[in-house]
Amino acid sequence: MFPVSFLALFLMFAPSEWLDRCIDSCAALAPENSFFAWNFNIRSLLALVLVSLCCGAIGSLVIGGRMAFFSDALAHCSFAGISIGFLLFLLVGPLFDLGIKDERAFWNWVTIIMVVFGILAGCGIVWVRTRTGLSNDTVIGVFFAGAVGLAATLRTLLRKRALFNLEDFLFGSPLQVSSGQLLVLACLLVVTALLLAYVYNPLQLASFNQSLALARRVPVQRVQYLFIILLALVVNLCLRFVGALLINALLIIPAATAVNFSRNMRQLFWGTIVLGLFLSIAGQWLSWDMSMGAKIDLGLSGTIVVLNVLAFLCSMAVGPWLRGRQTA
Repeated sequence: MFPVSFLALFLMFAPSEWLDRCIDSCAALAPENSFFAWNFNIRSLLALVLVSLCCGAIGSLVIGGRMAFFSDALAHCSFAGISIGFLLFLLVGPLFDLGIKDERAFWNWVTIIMVVFGILAGCGIVWVRTRTGLSNDTVIGVFFAGAVGLAATLRTLLRKRALFNLEDFLFGSPLQVSSGQLLVLACLLVVTALLLAYVYNPLQLASFNQSLALARRVPVQRVQYLFIILLALVVNLCLRFVGALLINALLIIPAATAVNFSRNMRQLFWGTIVLGLFLSIAGQWLSWDMSMGAKIDLGLSGTIVVLNVLAFLCSMAVGPWLRGRQTA
């Protein structure tokens, strides 16, 4: 657990001035008042691409392993992580000369606590389920209620300190992503690719036939815990930067859409990634175009989620026809 917190701490303070200069240079080259002329649009686009790649890469495993409720529970456990981080910030902050009203210092501290708490909660769910024999949804429901209850105990205190906006946390603000946060997401994508290269095939075999996986000496328990750690990292870091609504949608809906027209796991994996990328970029473009042309300010996260849901509904009608053509 220490390497994870150390890595998160390093990334929070990673130098990002060079990325700011690159983005500003690209914005200066774009035509005036065009999409790429605004540096916040470029940062938001890069953030959505990185988040879509991370979520798309593990989305097929989430759907295949019937872990949609599990990922949603991890997102809500982040509320408890913020509560614990806030308490520790109040106690430890003055020792490190961190201002109690310093929002940047607060989030740098709390992001690490969110990640660590999310990993502990995810591993705890798996451990309790294997030890007690209770159903998966029962154990997740207990952790879900406990995390939300813990967060609710400090809701009033967080609001008084004006360090935490619940609406921004739920719906996200991708347009306010900083260059430093883009570096965190880029490193998260690298970690996701490396861990998936190790756990993807063993997890697929274990989900198909766990007895066969054990007979082939696949370390089923180890790869399951590694995937839980990866899922907690993706959920908590991406949620911190683009909001809970968007993360839950990108983890589940593109994969659910791809299931409707995929015939094998390879098609499901790449279909999920392509759908997540395309719909995220289309959602940002539509949100910006409506605000500039029709003067209608559509929420970016909500627009992307609605497009994903519409794509899922279309796949229900078109999917059987596509599978029939592939079979023929």
